[in-house]
Amino acid sequence: MSSQTPVAEAAPDLSVPDPPKGLRGHPWLTLFSVAIGVMMVALDGTIVAIANPAIKQDLGASLADVQWITNGYMLALAIALITAGKLGDRFGHRQTFLIGILGFAAASAAIGFSEEVALVITFRVLQGLFGALLMPAALGLLRATFPAEKLNMAIGIWGMVIGASTAGGPIVGGLLVEHVNWQSVFFINVPVGVLALVLGLVILKDHRAENAPRSFDIPGIVLLSGAMFCLIWPLIKAGEWHWDSMKTWGFLIASVVLFALFALLESKVREPLIPLRMFRSLPLTAGTVLMVLMAFAFMGGLFFVTFYLQNVHGMTPVDSGLHLLPLTGMMIVGSPLAGALITKFGPRIPLVGGMVLTAVAMYGMSGLDTATGTGLMSLWFALLGLGLAPVMVGATEVIVGNAPLELSGVAGGLQQAAMQVGGSLGTAVLGAVMASRVDSDLPGNWRSAGLPPVPPAQSSQLSDAVSAGIAPIPKGTPPEFAQKITSVAHDTFVSGMGQAFTVACGVAVVAAVVAFFTKRGANAEAGAGVGHI
Repeated sequence: MSSQTPVAEAAPDLSVPDPPKGLRGHPWLTLFSVAIGVMMVALDGTIVAIANPAIKQDLGASLADVQWITNGYMLALAIALITAGKLGDRFGHRQTFLIGILGFAAASAAIGFSEEVALVITFRVLQGLFGALLMPAALGLLRATFPAEKLNMAIGIWGMVIGASTAGGPIVGGLLVEHVNWQSVFFINVPVGVLALVLGLVILKDHRAENAPRSFDIPGIVLLSGAMFCLIWPLIKAGEWHWDSMKTWGFLIASVVLFALFALLESKVREPLIPLRMFRSLPLTAGTVLMVLMAFAFMGGLFFVTFYLQNVHGMTPVDSGLHLLPLTGMMIVGSPLAGALITKFGPRIPLVGGMVLTAVAMYGMSGLDTATGTGLMSLWFALLGLGLAPVMVGATEVIVGNAPLELSGVAGGLQQAAMQVGGSLGTAVLGAVMASRVDSDLPGNWRSAGLPPVPPAQSSQLSDAVSAGIAPIPKGTPPEFAQKITSVAHDTFVSGMGQAFTVACGVAVVAAVVAFFTKRGANAEAGAGVGHI
């Protein structure tokens, strides 16, 4: 594909950028600048979950309202990522990044000042849209700023920031909600956003390829947005609608139809939103599939770990976040090291090795039970972080590096969208696996413990509670029965979680096979030094 790209043909003369003059355009300062903005968005993905109970109580919100606070953000982010990447390719990633920073910080402040839950939801959707502008633009700036031999290290540090911010969300959120208020979870984005904006204005330099897109594929944007909505929305609602619901399958079928129409349209228009020729690159396609599978196993599995730590082991959100530090720590340490390894050996070996380690960690976590100590948990969490680090870095480089420079924003959006789809799919599918196992085991475990029969009208509520690791003990229950209910609920939950992690392990094994088809980005050398404006 690089032979069709004028930028790539000129690569031998452009592989090393001109020495930066002053601060503007300096590669490592560019990385520092975009990392601040990316940290803000990644942190918000998990920090708000800790604030939801306080928001519910303070604003008198319903459970559905609270769910929309999270779902609205996720939907807006997932739907807009690829389109936002195209905006960066068209108008420049510097401008897109700065607008994203400004809008994200402003929306955060507006949430903090909101006194109605409807306003909180509205501004959370805006947060997602502005966050979608940030993420692909950050990758586009790194791709255009760093020479090929240092791009993996830069992406490694970028991945480290995302991993650390995502995992650190519960800790930071717990401390802020406990010692300040729920509004502080959003207000903290304002000074961070101001810092990122100032750094971006001073440091970031616009890089655009000579053959950057000059028009927009509006019908393509509409079709892709509709297809993404119809895919993500039923995955978010799968726990409520269930997989045998006509609503679930109606949305999924509509998603397939819209994706097919989108592909047909893209093959006809002059400047498509996503040129289908990108997927002629087997490594790029493999990297995208790998990112989906990695996120499926990681985010889907991690969803249950928080319930396990908080509801089975009785930890506070802050304590559970601290227990995940081995995972966070190994991602922080492993991401730059993975970048160095990928630079030296190429992505294939680190990616295959990373997914094998991830599979081993998932298999080990399938054996966690109610009595598992911190030491063994930490071992599996650390191994998981060590396995994920090269995949986060390598798959990103494979996707972005195998795309032409003029489509680096679209490639960055594709990478992030793959993570969102994989995470939503993993949470929904593994949640269904958990629910199925709980529904199968709970009645027998309940009877074996000698507990009184549960009325049919309450059996569904009981299963839902146990699927989250909660022991539903009615008020006034004698201590001996309360202990039995707790034991049955936790043992059943752990059994379901073990099966979910076994499935996640299988997905990780498939991902390791997919990783064999990856290779170093064919267009990475066309990055640094091209099209300075």
